[in-house]
Amino acid sequence: MADVRFFKLVVFVNALVPLALLLLDLYRKQAGPNPLDFVTKTTGMLTLIFLSLTVAVTPLRKIFGVNSLVKVRRMLGLFAFFYGSLHLLTYIWFDRLFNLLSVGQDVVKRPFILAGMTSFLLMLPLAITSTNKMVKRLGGKSWARLHSLVYLAVIAGVVHFWMLVKSDTRLPLTFGFIVLFLLGYRLFAKYAPSQPANVTSSLF
Repeated sequence: MADVRFFKLVVFVNALVPLALLLLDLYRKQAGPNPLDFVTKTTGMLTLIFLSLTVAVTPLRKIFGVNSLVKVRRMLGLFAFFYGSLHLLTYIWFDRLFNLLSVGQDVVKRPFILAGMTSFLLMLPLAITSTNKMVKRLGGKSWARLHSLVYLAVIAGVVHFWMLVKSDTRLPLTFGFIVLFLLGYRLFAKYAPSQPANVTSSLF
């Protein structure tokens, strides 16, 4: 139990390091000529990274036999939601000045905003139902079906990133290939299972 708690603590601290570095860059005025753009891109990238890590837990656990990774999957998912919330807040606060009507119009007019908003809205019910009490309330199978939305969330996140980048698409395409591999592995594991699936293992 002590080892698991220490492992979770290490992951928790390291997941906050990017935020600390971001705040330090802002404090030192080292966020480039456009700090708003820097914060928006950084929080968006961190959201996609943690979403990808969340989806990667099961393949990594099965391939390398590191079962302890399951213990931090929920935390990784919540950090994806945390950084996604910061990403959205930055956009609504500094770009739209909390004008929700303007946000709605932006979603309709700009497809990449729609993709990003879709990813966030898909993460929202996963974050809300991430507790053990919600697993019991919803039931294992229903809860697992709900949390399969994480796959759609990461796909929408990659699409958002790809549509946002206008010239060099190598990074979003790299994320796309990684996510494609992870989802392909999940499909393979589903239709050719070697062990019974645990429906209450946390996806998010």
